[in-house]
Amino acid sequence: MRSRFSAFRLGLVDYLLESWCANTRPSELDLTDQPDWFKLVIYQTQLGSENDATGVVEFGAFYQQGKQLGEMREISQFQRNSSGYWCYLSGVVLD
Repeated sequence: MRSRFSAFRLGLVDYLLESWCANTRPSELDLTDQPDWFKLVIYQTQLGSENDATGVVEFGAFYQQGKQLGEMREISQFQRNSSGYWCYLSGVVLD
């Protein structure tokens, strides 16, 4: 989760696509007009330990866009890929 936040912050599209599960990965990712991400807060996790195949992370990503500050809050699902690495499966943005 933290590495994907950093990749969004730095605009590392290749890493974001690589760390996305193949069965839900988009063919391309456009980060044009992204806000400036500056802080990540992990609110809670479920599973996701060394011995788990899946995990859930509820997080807040704080941003600035122009003079506006905000938080995007999401519940994301992760799973281990065939190589044993965590990949992003899907997420639901909370209101």
